[in-house]
Formats: sequence, C-alpha cells, structure tokens
Amino acid sequence: MAIEDLGALGEETHNPLVPPVYDLVWTLVMVGVIAVLLGIVAIVVVTVLRARRMAARGQNPWTMQEDLAYRAMQSQGLAPTKTLEQRLAELDDLHRRGVISDDEHRGARAEALRA
Repeated sequence: MAIEDLGALGEETHNPLVPPVYDLVWTLVMVGVIAVLLGIVAIVVVTVLRARRMAARGQNPWTMQEDLAYRAMQSQGLAPTKTLEQRLAELDDLHRRGVISDDEHRGARAEALRA
C-alpha cells in the first residue's frame, strides 16, 4: 500500500461504514445548537430591556411580585364586605351627624336592604 492510495490531503474519501446522512445529522445538530443559543440571547435581551423599563418607572424588578402582593392586600378589593347591620348602622350614624339628609337616608337604607 503506497501513500498515493490514501488520497491527497484535504480530499474527502468515502467510508462505507459511515451512513450517507451522517453529514446531514451533524448539520441539523449544529442548526439546533445555534437556535438554542439565539433563543438564550433573546431571553436575556428581553429580560434586560424589561428590567430597564421598570427601573425607569421607579419600580424595582427584583421586588415586583412582593410589591404587587402588598398592594393587593392593602386594596379594598380584597377587604371583607360589610354586613347589612354594619351598613345600616353606618347610614344611621351619617344621618344622626347630619352628613346625609332624611331623603338620602331613606334611599340609602332601601338600597342596602335590596342588596
């Protein structure tokens, strides 16, 4: 066997043990790796942009969830509803102090009793 039988340097030789789609598989693997890397870069860029936008609004991106939870707990939307007795007592107190008139008191009591 002479050196000429191996072929010239850089010349590709065909190995019968390697399937013909072998090159295609590695090409697809590289495309997949590049797609994953581009996805990671996109996620990092979007995260940085959102954090900068929130910081420009005066919000801390690291404590946003806790801030929202605190605001929700302090809001009236989560407060328990008043009982009918409490609403009627409040209306009577407002009427007694002269904050609302007789007509307003009657109308508000009727509305509270309907609800």
